[in-house]
Amino acid sequence: MTNRFFIFAGGISGAAGVALSAAAAHIGGGTVETAAHFLLAHAPAFLALGFLARMKILTAGAWLLLVGVLVFSGDLLMRNYVGTRLFPMAAPTGGTAMILGWLVIAAGASFARTEG
Repeated sequence: MTNRFFIFAGGISGAAGVALSAAAAHIGGGTVETAAHFLLAHAPAFLALGFLARMKILTAGAWLLLVGVLVFSGDLLMRNYVGTRLFPMAAPTGGTAMILGWLVIAAGASFARTEG
């Protein structure tokens, strides 16, 4: 069973990360480069979770990662291109959500059934 939404999110995250990396290289912008790195770093995780997450705890972790990377990267991009924040404390909130997402995924390992 796959969760096609997270596979889609992985593809979009990867594409956006590559496009933003190119923009940062040609136009400049440290916050754009940081957003690109976070999108690219999480794209493979979304793909893997889309294919492998059969437990609710892993799906919950995937949602935390997705919301976190969108809020974090969205805030950095808003600052760079619009000159304002997404909302107060958006980047730290997104970063915290990503950390929690990774911890939830790690905790999911303790609930996994072993074969054999």
